[in-house]
Amino acid sequence: MKIALPTKQNNIDNHFGHCEYFTVFTIDDNKKITNQEIVASPVGCGCKSNIAQTLSEIGVEFMLAGNMGEGAVRVLNNSGIEVLRGCSGDVKEVALKWLDGSLTDSGDSCHEHECH
Repeated sequence: MKIALPTKQNNIDNHFGHCEYFTVFTIDDNKKITNQEIVASPVGCGCKSNIAQTLSEIGVEFMLAGNMGEGAVRVLNNSGIEVLRGCSGDVKEVALKWLDGSLTDSGDSCHEHECH
């Protein structure tokens, strides 16, 4: 399984559509991180870019994010990627917390879209 985290300076970027890049972790059957890769963030806003398709094509099944709008959640879900919002901090620490079951979705969504 692969999980993706919108990243800025090795931390969760609270604004999914404007992150510097996506950190993608490969997780084995024992819930251990076996690989880390970087996927470039597309130009433009997340929900209107091809990032959902790109991440889906490389096997991402889960997005651990800070905050994102309902449009982005819908686009990711339509590409087979589940979303957990409300994450913050170092991306590897967030991934490890998710793996041990200590993260839950905040349900918070952006209501204002600042993409130009």
